[in-house]
Amino acid sequence: MIEIDPRSEVPIYQQIRDRIVEAIARGDLRPGDSLASVRQLAGQFGINSATVVKAYDSLRQEGLVRTNHKSGSVIGDTSEIETPESFVNGWEDRVRTLISEALAQGISDVSVMDRISDIVTHIVHAQYANIRAHADGAL
Repeated sequence: MIEIDPRSEVPIYQQIRDRIVEAIARGDLRPGDSLASVRQLAGQFGINSATVVKAYDSLRQEGLVRTNHKSGSVIGDTSEIETPESFVNGWEDRVRTLISEALAQGISDVSVMDRISDIVTHIVHAQYANIRAHADGAL
């Protein structure tokens, strides 16, 4: 489920965090779903347990994961809480920077908008496919 690139400039803990967030957004991971234990994930990638702990801590701080010492880490239910304005503002700042980077690198505004639209469409289609699969009892 989670894939990381050890040669990437992105730190491994960030890659783990990002892949889990993407799986939540697609609906591959739903509220209450268990995550692999720290030891399991560290062993799977041959990395230090502290790296996985850092990724899970980040997700916990964002409210996406809850941890119970008996049952481990599970996906939290964010549907019933209001998204903090501080998150929205920070998110908008990150998006603004990413768009600015693309434009500064010479990618046209039309291409940037097309790529953003493609990404959103892909994620939303995956969400709907997962919702249908869950409703049909396939998952």
